[in-house]
Amino acid sequence: VISVVSLLMTIVIPSLNSSKNHGRKVVCKHHLRQLTLANQSYAVEQRGYAVPGASDIHSGNLHRWYGARPNQSAPFDPSQGPLAGYLSGAQLQCPQNISYDLLAPEHEDYEYGNGGYGYNLTYIGSQIWQVGYEDYSCNESTPLANIKRPQETLMFCDTAMVKWIDGQTCLIMYAFAEPRFFVISKNSQPFWAPYPSIHFRHKNYAAIAWADGHADDRKIGPYNEKNVDGTEPSDYHIGWFEPMDNSLFDLE
Repeated sequence: VISVVSLLMTIVIPSLNSSKNHGRKVVCKHHLRQLTLANQSYAVEQRGYAVPGASDIHSGNLHRWYGARPNQSAPFDPSQGPLAGYLSGAQLQCPQNISYDLLAPEHEDYEYGNGGYGYNLTYIGSQIWQVGYEDYSCNESTPLANIKRPQETLMFCDTAMVKWIDGQTCLIMYAFAEPRFFVISKNSQPFWAPYPSIHFRHKNYAAIAWADGHADDRKIGPYNEKNVDGTEPSDYHIGWFEPMDNSLFDLE
C-alpha cells in the first residue's frame, strides 16, 4: 500500500504544481489587463495621454505610475498613485511568490509598491524615446492614439531586476519594462543596452498586457549576457522575449 501511495504521489504532485503555476499565471494576466484598462480610463480623462511612468525621477523622485510618497524616506503608497481611482482601490500583486531583496526607501534603486509589474516607460509613460533621457522627457507621457499597433505594443508586464548592490547580487522590484535597446531621438542604439527587466517568473514565461487591452504570455528568449556590474540576469529568469529588439515596445 505504501508503495502504491508513493507512486501515486509522484504522479499527482507534479500535476498539482503545474495546475497551481498555471492558475497563478492566469491571475497575473488578469491583473496586468486591469492595469491596462485603468490606464486607458486615465487617458480618457487626461486628453488622451497615458499615465506618466515617473514624472520626477530625475528630481524629487516622489511620483510613479503605481504610487506616490511625501518624501524620499517614505515608501510609495499605491493608494496615492494616479491609477488607484481606476482600479477600485485594488492593490494588484503578482501571485507568484518572489523573494526580493529589500532596499531602504531612500536607496536610488528603491521601487517597491508596484506589485512586481512594470510599465513601458520609454515609449508610453514618457517622451524618452523622442528626446532621450532628460528631466523634461519624463514630464509628459504619450497619447494612446499615437500607438499605431496597440495589439503589438507592450504596456505592462512581469518585471524585476538583478543588480550588484552593497557588495552582493540582489533581485529587486523594478517598475519598468526596459526595451532591448536604449533609444535616442527615435533611434535605437544597438550597442547600448539597458539592464533587462522582464521577469519570466512563470516557468520561463512572462505575463504581458498589450496596449489594446488583451493579455498573454511570452517565453524567454536567448539572452545570456552579463550586466555591466557583472550580475547575470539569466540566472534569475530575467531577459527579453523574441524578437530581440524594440519592435514590440515602440509606437511605430
